[in-house]
Amino acid sequence: MNKLYATLFFALPFCTLQAQTTPQNDTDTLKTISVRSYLFSQPVFKIPAAVSILSPAQLKMQTDNSMVSSMNTIPGVKMEERSPGSYRLSLRGSLLRSPFGVRDVKVYFDDIPLTDAGGNTYLNALDINSLKSIEVLKGPDGSLFGANSGGVVILRPTSTNTDNYGRVGFNGGSYNLLHQNAAVQNVNAKNQFNFDQSYQSYGGYRDHSYMRRHYFQAVNKISLSEKDQLKVIALHADLKYQTPGGITLAQMNTNPRLSRQATPTLPSAITQDIQISTKVLLGGIINEAKLTDHLKNVTSLSVMHVDFANPFITNYEQRMEDTYSLRSYLELDGGQEKYLWKLDAGLEWQRTNSSINNYANNQGVRGNEQKLDKINSGQHFFFSRYSADIFTKLHVEAALSLNYYGYYFKNIFPLAQSGFTPRKFTPQLMPRVALSYEFLKGWAARASLSRGYSTPTTAEVRPTDNIINTDLQAQTGWNYEAGIRMHNADNSLTVDASVFNYRISNAIVRRLHPDDTEFYINAGGTDQTGVEVAASDWLIRPKNYGFVRGLQLNTAYTLSRYFFRNYSVGATNYSGNPLTGVPRHVIVSSVQVKLPQSVYAFVQHNYTAGIPLNDANTVFAPQYHLLQAKAGWSHALSAKTKLELYAGADNLLNQRYSLGNDLNAVGNRYYNPSPLRNYYAGLNVTF
Repeated sequence: MNKLYATLFFALPFCTLQAQTTPQNDTDTLKTISVRSYLFSQPVFKIPAAVSILSPAQLKMQTDNSMVSSMNTIPGVKMEERSPGSYRLSLRGSLLRSPFGVRDVKVYFDDIPLTDAGGNTYLNALDINSLKSIEVLKGPDGSLFGANSGGVVILRPTSTNTDNYGRVGFNGGSYNLLHQNAAVQNVNAKNQFNFDQSYQSYGGYRDHSYMRRHYFQAVNKISLSEKDQLKVIALHADLKYQTPGGITLAQMNTNPRLSRQATPTLPSAITQDIQISTKVLLGGIINEAKLTDHLKNVTSLSVMHVDFANPFITNYEQRMEDTYSLRSYLELDGGQEKYLWKLDAGLEWQRTNSSINNYANNQGVRGNEQKLDKINSGQHFFFSRYSADIFTKLHVEAALSLNYYGYYFKNIFPLAQSGFTPRKFTPQLMPRVALSYEFLKGWAARASLSRGYSTPTTAEVRPTDNIINTDLQAQTGWNYEAGIRMHNADNSLTVDASVFNYRISNAIVRRLHPDDTEFYINAGGTDQTGVEVAASDWLIRPKNYGFVRGLQLNTAYTLSRYFFRNYSVGATNYSGNPLTGVPRHVIVSSVQVKLPQSVYAFVQHNYTAGIPLNDANTVFAPQYHLLQAKAGWSHALSAKTKLELYAGADNLLNQRYSLGNDLNAVGNRYYNPSPLRNYYAGLNVTF
């Protein structure tokens, strides 16, 4: 353990709870943070679950060109970006199921499912500037949110700010970075309208890594009456990015900017013009109606269309996907001051119709048909939850969901099948019981037991080898968890710690053929034990006088002892090996300083231990230290107009590292090198 790692480790008593929001104004009293993830707003302190929140103030401290840096400040969360625009996300797990994209995590956009019925989530299509906050629920939580094993992410597109405003922002930086965004909010007695727009382009550090994104988002909240509120949501994203592909260690050491090179049997990434194009159109409505003083209903309806294209080394894939979603629940509350309770019951239904077509890839041009399939996926579940606050100190929850999943498929070419073949999974119960008890003033202990259940995604059932694998089973497991939270009287010091053991059976693992096409298998089981600690301390509480007007320290620590429990491929036994793609230790620490004239400075350090890159554990990505910094200044140009200037730098230590490795790669092409030291600067005008 080197000196810097040791210093950060022993700094944990001063470190961060991610649900702690940096105050918007300089006040002596810091806000108590509430979360809406569990259907109604409640203080994080009382929730018997590992919940983290990225508030608007926290997001402001990070670079606004990617979600990666912000998400990785949460212990237990690992987000990667193999190339610009290519996100991967895992909560308390490995990325073995996700060569790119988001799987095994349920994502919601407000009360609308962003994850489709086939289990895929196009998170990279969104622009982080259009999100006001992000809530993360770690560990399996199917009692309210259906089949998932890793956890739930809820993206909030609106805030509680009820001011009228407009905002325009620009920033640019190294490697031809350009990012523009604009927003407007108009509020009156019965309506709150938000519109966000952005454009981003980036030349990329490596050869063949250009990306660009157009993004539009609109949210309109309408008060139909004092007891009835309607919310209309729409977004459109047009994302395109080149994928340079993995390279070997020798190639990375010689020239880290290389894209994937040709081999005697396969062409290069540039020759085949490998890239991904994703167009997403989402529209939905959310109605919240208070039926009586103690009974309300929340119902959402949504439609999503995705147009996806991926010229790859061996073929040219096109997908057209249409998803229809319904979510509705009733909430009944009652009791008196010493015993308050809520009962929730509802359902969620989704259907995704997919046309998945593969053609020859003639140097980036679509060629003759190879295989054309249709897959229609359907999932629905019923859920219920009872929660109660007893004598204001004890909070208890008991929840249960019944989950149904299946898909129907047929081949259009070359077999020209006339009917669909069904593949249905046995309905599964997902229970959860949890409690939290405030045993001392400002100290609360919690414990929970929950079952995880995660069905194979459409991309795993029908992977890039174009073979539909009906033998692939869902992965299941039981999660045992305990934790403790504390805060002082004014919430300037907060600490959150969790310890858990999650035993998964039928773990889904990605494997590769010699031509780099993929397939998936059930790898037996995994044993995942983890420790997560987060804390935040305002050493100098925010104030309106003096030179240093606020000083905050933050740290998040993750210990992951994840192992294959029983996993063999042919004659090779990987049982007992650390889980591929998971670092043993991650520490993210930061310092924020507030100065006169609305000047702020922010410095963050990320230590990530070595990462096993193959199931045999014969190759590891080395540990790395990432240091980033940002400083800004705000100035009121008039009573209603404010100018903000800021500048930042990433990878100040000029580390050679790979933020997104290709696991179990063929030909030892594990590495996707990330940029060396780079800079950005920008401005925002709010009026």
